[in-house]
Amino acid sequence: MSSVVPMPAAQRRFGSNSGQPMTRRDGVLKVTGAATYAADNHPDGMLYAVTADATIARGRVVGLNVAAAKAHPGVVEVLTPANRPALAMDPDAKPHMFAFRTEVLQDETVRYAGQPIALVVAETLEAASEGARLLAPRYEAETPRLGFDGVESFEPEAVGVGSPPTTVKGDVEAGLAGAARTVEARFETPPQYHNAMEPHAIVAAWDGDRLTLDTPNQALVMSTAAFGAWFGVPAENVTIRSPFLGGGFGSKAIIFGAQVLTILAAKMLDRPVKYVLRRDQMFGPVGHRGATRQDFRIGLDDAGRLTALEHVTTSSTSSFENFLEPASNASHNLYATPALAARHSGVRWDVGTPGPMRAPGEASGSAALESAIDEAAFAAGLDPLEFRLRNYAEEDPASGKPFSAKALRECYAEGARRFGWADRPLAPRQMTDGAGRLVGWGMGTALFHAPMFQAKARAVLKADGTAVVETAGVDMGQGAWTALAQLAADGVGLDIDAVEFRSGHSGLPDGGIAGGSGHTATAGGALHAAGRDAIARLTELAVADERSPLFGAGNVGVEARDGRLHRADDPSRSESYGEILARAGLDAIEGTGQGARDPASAGDYAMFSHGAVFAEVKVDPELGQIRVSRLVGAFAAGRIVNPRLASSQLYGGMVWGLGFALEEEAVHDRRSGRIMNADLAGYHVPVNADVAEMDVILVDEVDPHVNPLGIKGVGEIGITGTVGAIANAVFHATGIRVRRFPILPADLLGAAGAA
Repeated sequence: MSSVVPMPAAQRRFGSNSGQPMTRRDGVLKVTGAATYAADNHPDGMLYAVTADATIARGRVVGLNVAAAKAHPGVVEVLTPANRPALAMDPDAKPHMFAFRTEVLQDETVRYAGQPIALVVAETLEAASEGARLLAPRYEAETPRLGFDGVESFEPEAVGVGSPPTTVKGDVEAGLAGAARTVEARFETPPQYHNAMEPHAIVAAWDGDRLTLDTPNQALVMSTAAFGAWFGVPAENVTIRSPFLGGGFGSKAIIFGAQVLTILAAKMLDRPVKYVLRRDQMFGPVGHRGATRQDFRIGLDDAGRLTALEHVTTSSTSSFENFLEPASNASHNLYATPALAARHSGVRWDVGTPGPMRAPGEASGSAALESAIDEAAFAAGLDPLEFRLRNYAEEDPASGKPFSAKALRECYAEGARRFGWADRPLAPRQMTDGAGRLVGWGMGTALFHAPMFQAKARAVLKADGTAVVETAGVDMGQGAWTALAQLAADGVGLDIDAVEFRSGHSGLPDGGIAGGSGHTATAGGALHAAGRDAIARLTELAVADERSPLFGAGNVGVEARDGRLHRADDPSRSESYGEILARAGLDAIEGTGQGARDPASAGDYAMFSHGAVFAEVKVDPELGQIRVSRLVGAFAAGRIVNPRLASSQLYGGMVWGLGFALEEEAVHDRRSGRIMNADLAGYHVPVNADVAEMDVILVDEVDPHVNPLGIKGVGEIGITGTVGAIANAVFHATGIRVRRFPILPADLLGAAGAA
């Protein structure tokens, strides 16, 4: 199913642990069922909470049969807007950058279908569920607002998480006017919903004014301050335990209303309370990827080089918040053009508020951009790869900054070679297989930024030759426990088996945010720095002690490896950590570290991971059925900490891209506003049978500027490039350009019939 280029020497020189394809340290716990997820916690005296959810998308609740619900055996309490106790913070306030207006029963207004309108707490889950049913809400309903046509748009102050809504460089109109040919195209992407294997859950328990939460969370320490603000207690009084997450994709960095209500119920009743979302409740209150309509105008000269690129996006958001999918930003950083314009506007729908969803902006934006670029290549009569090479950006198109590193040419070359791209005919509808299916080959460029957040870590070297390393990081299934432990072990100069790695608890040093493909660089950088700090303190003890073979080595340097310090000029003169500590009368020595980018270079370079994805599809010309028969992705993402886990992440991203291209779509009933396929039977996501053959290539890249360890992320880049590659392969197979996602059999049959 896959192959990986052997890890090059440039990736192996950072330590004995990093660069190695180690298996997951938590793998046995997960496959044996010993891993404890939030919903697995059952404290003594625990109650169960269930929300009653709105079945209309716009209007107000005018009646709830609270008496019937409370009369049901086992029901302990029913929270409604009429009796919900006050919170310490205004529900409309935003305690951190990933916070949105939160529905906590502040009034009877209904803003979207699936909005919690009451919370029922009972001795059993069954009693709570029946109590919620017995509430039998009555509504005054209004017509829901959905779709782009006939809905007034607005100009946002920002898109995504604080990005400017408009970027303009050069004169687009002049570039289009002077072009030898122009391409105009409109693409649409649907609402898509996070469907992590583990739904959102919370177990809340109070002990006086101290709160303990078991809940999957991508930003542990940041969230303690937010929960503390809701309930008027210091952040240090809030403990969040989140050792295992069954997927997050951005949604578990955001506090949602039912979490707050569950905590409130636990406080009111002085008993622990558990709340777990059903699968259908994942569609609405916990974020999603908003729908987009994206318009392109592209100018080309006689040689097929860009003279102008305009990318205008209209994104859907909720009626009460402003988060907009920043899709046009995907055009900022890929293709060289003298004139660039990326703009955004928004429309308000009666839906839950969108939020960051894996590769926010870039996933939807690159799907459209890579399709539009393919159209431009076809209009210019050029092979899609040749067209991209003619428009290759040697510096960042939007900012003019040099790239911190860019091995995209190598990705193109290695991916094309492995795929066999040189044999691709230029014209569509030229290839078939032995079963009479049309065969098409398409490609897309992959790009994702390389952010860093703030993180802290602690490392303790012990006299027995082991170490304990700690950070409040998060493993969402991507293997962070393993990759971060590898970096930490290198930092303290020990084999990974001698290192105890502690994470997933808010009481540890702040590990930052697990998101944006920045967690390994951020938390890993902090752990490595903490280890080096501990080694530095240990070295100070040794080189100042006349009894040590390292005495006086401060001028020549000391190297730490295999639990010993070695003189750099004479490695045979060494001493174990335990010997140094024992002579100093210490049981252990501690170091601390932070994950941060060098401020001297932070603003001087454009920092991205790059890649190229090549897709083969087979299309039944009579049924319109599309099968992705082959995917090859080549990616350059700086230093690869663990090639096994990195490849796994890239496979996952490419599979997600397949789902985006051909399957994922939330469908609304325009009359009620309800989502009609709010389950995994109707909301299709890829399964094993959808993925025939995949090949991931890790292209060597050394980035000296992105951060001290040269690490970039791989969690999201696999999506960007894959969606467009599949769409372009469908065009190459059929000669039909579908400009909406997902591409369905009906799109091909309808277009063929119209032709």
